[in-house]
This record gives sequence, C-alpha cells and structure tokens, in this order.
Amino acid sequence: MLFNSYEFVFLFFPITAVLYFLIGHYSNRLGAAWLAGASLFFYGYWNPIYVPLLLASIAANYLVGRSIAAAGSRKTRRLILIAGLALNLLLLGYFKYVGFLATAANQLLALHLPVLQVLLPLGISFFTFTQIAFLVDVYEGKAAEYRFVHYLLFVTFFPHLIAGPILHHKEMMPQFAKPRTYRVSATNLAVGLTIFFIGLCKKATIADSFAPFVAHTFDAARGGATPGLMEAWGGALAYTLQLYFDFSGYSDMAIGIARVFGIKMPINFLSPYKAVNIIDFWRRWHMTLSRFLRQYLYIPLGGNRKGKSRRYLNLMITMVLGGLWHGAGWTFGAWGALHGLYLVANHAWHAISRALGLRPSASSRYSRALARLVTFASVVAGWVFFRADSLPSASRVLAGMVGLAGIAPTLAPTHWDRGFTYIGLGILCVWFGPNTYEIMARYAPSLPFDRELSARGSAGWAIRWRQSVGWAYVTAAVACIGLLYLGHITEFLYFQF
Repeated sequence: MLFNSYEFVFLFFPITAVLYFLIGHYSNRLGAAWLAGASLFFYGYWNPIYVPLLLASIAANYLVGRSIAAAGSRKTRRLILIAGLALNLLLLGYFKYVGFLATAANQLLALHLPVLQVLLPLGISFFTFTQIAFLVDVYEGKAAEYRFVHYLLFVTFFPHLIAGPILHHKEMMPQFAKPRTYRVSATNLAVGLTIFFIGLCKKATIADSFAPFVAHTFDAARGGATPGLMEAWGGALAYTLQLYFDFSGYSDMAIGIARVFGIKMPINFLSPYKAVNIIDFWRRWHMTLSRFLRQYLYIPLGGNRKGKSRRYLNLMITMVLGGLWHGAGWTFGAWGALHGLYLVANHAWHAISRALGLRPSASSRYSRALARLVTFASVVAGWVFFRADSLPSASRVLAGMVGLAGIAPTLAPTHWDRGFTYIGLGILCVWFGPNTYEIMARYAPSLPFDRELSARGSAGWAIRWRQSVGWAYVTAAVACIGLLYLGHITEFLYFQF
C-alpha cells in the first residue's frame, strides 16, 4: 500500500487512527497491539507472501535480543550478537545479493553459476538495519525489550517500515510507553496532517513531474546513445530533483503520519542541497542511514582512531558498503566509491587547511555560494551512477555532461523548454526555500529537532506555521493539490532499494 493512494488516505489511515485511539484509551497495550496488527496488514497489502518472512525475522531477532540481555558473560553475549548479526546479513544477502554475486562471479571468473531470480521483499533493507541496530544496542546495554508486542510494534510501525527512517529502540519505545500517546491531540492531528500533505505534494506534484525528462535521457543512454550536453545535464539535474522531492516527500509523510499517532520520528532530511561540502551533505541527506553507517560500521572499523590512512580506508569501506546497501549492482558500488573519494578529499583538505593555518572554506557569502555549487555539481555527477542501469550507461551520460557528444540535442525531440523551467524552479526551491521542518519549527515535529537545526544554522526563517484559521486554509489548499494528483499513482523511488 502506498501513502499516495486513495486506499491509504481515505481508508487505511483514518480507520487505523480512529481505532488506535479508541482501543488505546481503554488499554495502552491493546492499542499498541492494534497498531502492530494494522502495520502488518499494511505490509502484507503489497504481497502477503512475505508477511511470514517479516514475522520470522522479528521473532528471531527478539529471541536473540532476549538471549543477549540474559547472557551471563560478555564473551557469551558477544557470540550471540555475532550469530544474530550473521542471521540478519544472511537473510539480506540471500534476497538482495545472491543474484548479483552469481552474475559477478560469472563475469569476472568465467563461471557458469545459476543466477537465481529472487523477488526482493519490500523494505527488507530498512527492517533488517533497524533490527541490527537493536541487537547492538542490547549488547551495549542501551536497549532492552521484554514484551514481544512492543518489539513487534517497534519494527513494523508502518510509517517507517517500507523506506525508513531507520529507528533506534531507545528513541521510539519510551514514547509508546507514555499514556498520552494514546490520547487524541488536536495539535498532533494538525501538525501531523500538515506535514503529511506537504510530503504528498512533494511526491505527487513535484517529484513525478521530473520523471519524463529523467527517462528521456537515461533510457536513451541504456539504448546506446550519448546525449548532448544540454540533454545530459537536463536528465541528471531532473533526477537529482526527482529523487530529492520523492524521498524527502516520503520522509515528510512518514513523520506526519507518526505525529498523528502522537509519535515523533527522527528527521531524515535537512535541505541537503544547501550543503557546502560533502561532509555537510551526508549530515543532511538520509540522516538516519548516515547515523547507522557511522555508529555501526565506520566506528567499529576504527573510525579516525588509527591514523589518517586507516581513517580514509574506513571511509571508503563504509561508503562502498553503503552504496551496495541501496542496491545490488556495480552502479551502486561505483556511487558509494565516488562518495567515499569525495569524503576522503574533503577530510584531507580540512587537514591541510588546519596544518597551513588557512581560513575555513565557505567563510564568506561568495565562498559559501561557490562551495555549495561545487558540492551540488559533485552530487549531481554521483546521482548519474545511482540512476543508470549499468556502468556503460552512466559513462554515456557523463560523457554527454562534459560535452563529448556536442552541445546540440542528439536524442528524439522532447519538451526540454518545459523541463528546464521545472529544473530551474526546483533548484531555486531546494537552494533558497525553507524546508518542512523550518516551516513547522514552532511544534518541533521530529527527533532530534532543535539540536539538528541549530547545528546546521538554518533556524532563521520567518515563515512559521501555526494553529490558526489562515494556516488551516493554506493546509487545506496544499491537501487539495496533493489529492488531485492521486489519480497518477507512482511508487516511491526508495521502494526499489
């Protein structure tokens, strides 16, 4: 079931919410059980065959977590943790990577292994990472769960189940333990629905409008054509904006839905295209994934504690694996490796600047604008690998972007005049407009909110939503615009990962 569908907006969401508050008012535990059951129905609506797989994964991880918490010695706890991590990675590896690994072995080693065609369960990357984080947190004494229904709700809570954000047990379950979470709140309803409809508009009216221009360029590259300079940049920029508005729209909708239920989820996007370097970009883009990779991969590898060379190697390993987490393919590995190189260069430049006593980059308005432009262009180049179906296709688009196919259009005619208008408006929006969380700042819509905004220095916007008649009309208008586009239902891009 998609957030941007009639079934969800007019049936599942309101029915689930009404019964949640009615049941929760009588019994908090039954309210949690109802929400967990509804979340399983939400997941199974796409393909019921994978509900048993999800339940088996949840049951196994719950038992492993209980075993870790009950183990007497640190050595035993560590062995159980390793077994639990291996179980999760084997599950993820089978469904997501077995076909890719067989194909890669056949290509590189001239083997003839059978290539299994395995249907990827929806959201497996997200619910697997969520449970890996839980097991590690239990091992470190940061989390413990003694009731299965609560753990079931933690993993399956439908706003985050399919495409994140990636949650921590310690930031979610204390909220479900509070009785007021199960009471209707006018503020939560108003704030949550406003954020939901902002996200719906991002997805339905903005992100999807870029799709034809993205397909025009990348489909041609897949067919062997090299696009001209304008077409190549047009397709790359269109995808850059499509992906942003699609995924940030999903994240807004997820956070808005959760807020209706009285739950604050962690923020996942904070104007990433305003970043002034790649380090800053990864602190703003898919923030819960960045947090996971840092805490559960980069730091365990040694982080920056074992010298610069080891630090740079750890960055490369983390980003390559982060790229492959998004998808089993050479293009995702290349995208991760490219961002690893970006981060290595960024950290090296900072080290050189400190050694030479140079002023920090982007310290003035003009240098910040230049830094933002360079960072944005680097990110756009990376997205070419993310979108292309193969490395040769990506190379053709990149060749077009540097002018190797000339400036004039080389592909079939399309409405690029309209496309570049959309692209220009989109860039103005992501560079200079307020984001959802700045607009909703009065009501701290997500976790962690104030700390994240103050850390990025982006809390100065004068546009502030409030509970008032005027803003109610604005919210209603945004809702109507989003709902008008529900007839053109498309999946979210991150559902593919």
